[in-house]
Amino acid sequence: MSALASLRALTPQQRNTLIASYLGWTLDAFDFFILVFVLKHIAEEFHTDVPAVSAAIFLTLAMRAVGALVFGLAADRFGRRVTLMADVLLYSIFEFLTGFSTGLTMFLILRALYGIAMGGEWGVGASLVMETVPDESRGIVSGILQAGYPSGYLLASIVFFLLFPVIGWRGMFFVGALPALLVLYIRRSVEESPAFLRRQREGRRPFLTILRENVPLFIWSVLLMTAFNFLSHGTQDIYPTFMETQRGYDSYTTGAIAIVYNIGAICGGLFFGALSQRIGRKKAIVIAALLAIPVAPLWVYAPGPVLLAIGAFLMQFFVQGAWGIVPVHLNELSPDEVRGTFPGFAYQLGNLLASGNATMQAGLAAHWNGDYATALLVVAAIVAAVVALLAGFGYEKKDVRFGAAKAETPEGAFRA
Repeated sequence: MSALASLRALTPQQRNTLIASYLGWTLDAFDFFILVFVLKHIAEEFHTDVPAVSAAIFLTLAMRAVGALVFGLAADRFGRRVTLMADVLLYSIFEFLTGFSTGLTMFLILRALYGIAMGGEWGVGASLVMETVPDESRGIVSGILQAGYPSGYLLASIVFFLLFPVIGWRGMFFVGALPALLVLYIRRSVEESPAFLRRQREGRRPFLTILRENVPLFIWSVLLMTAFNFLSHGTQDIYPTFMETQRGYDSYTTGAIAIVYNIGAICGGLFFGALSQRIGRKKAIVIAALLAIPVAPLWVYAPGPVLLAIGAFLMQFFVQGAWGIVPVHLNELSPDEVRGTFPGFAYQLGNLLASGNATMQAGLAAHWNGDYATALLVVAAIVAAVVALLAGFGYEKKDVRFGAAKAETPEGAFRA
């Protein structure tokens, strides 16, 4: 069945679930990426430098692991739907409050609290979707779900491009409170995961018990997500600062290029997500990650904004193309009883381990006399290769039936 045919075959309830989870991740990412566009402006108002403000990115990413665990355990205990609503409401509140920050300390505390709420959304939303849609739709649905991340970045790019000169950096965070309205849609249109309801009748074992039974899988998942997060954040978080600081582009040019590369990211996620349904999760990730390496020089060294935009489009096509497979890959590998917790917790622990990326890249650029381009290129090339190696020699359980026999173990462990 083709990707489009599998989408057309979704029931109205399955579509509603996909839409809600996609929007939840889109608006969550929108709230996060507002920050990367205004680092320089916040630093100026608080009389500090970009590396100091970029600590907010570190705190947000680090605290996401806490949120993934807390909200994941809640999702496995109380259900995905109600947990998702609580999570969306909380991250919207903390985003809104950020706009009232009176100094760097208050700003950093609010971004840490936002990080806890942000950390819960991906795992809960992904498990809700993957347990609801048919097996043959998982690849393209994974691509759509993960496309919410660059969609949020795209939305932040558009808001920055159109509104920042009028509303300033504080107004950007006030706009970021709008995702709270999504709770109304979830409450009205989304039902609980059928797989969760079945397991609730059967009973459940403690998360730590199941984790001990799957230690190698969990460690590998965290390492893979660490590399993935270095790849994603290493090609996104400091890129607008690179364009503004090293290239000297104004907010309109920076926003326009960001719009272009986020369109590439969305296209890549959809393409490789659908491709993974045909050739397998591991192969699709390896292809996407390796193709990011040869386009990296164009992405940072192109001589003008047009060529730079083309390089950025291609880079994010491959980076987020690899990411488009992550939701389905981790959910298929997850033990059934802890699917609300396992994928999101592994993902966000990887985020924790990669959370110093923005500060590291800003520090490298400062060490190299403001050369953000080299800092971006070095990180991107190294971690793309690491992603390909870890994925290629890792696990895969493509099209596994959720709720199958507990004795079944992941196939393809550490095999090319």
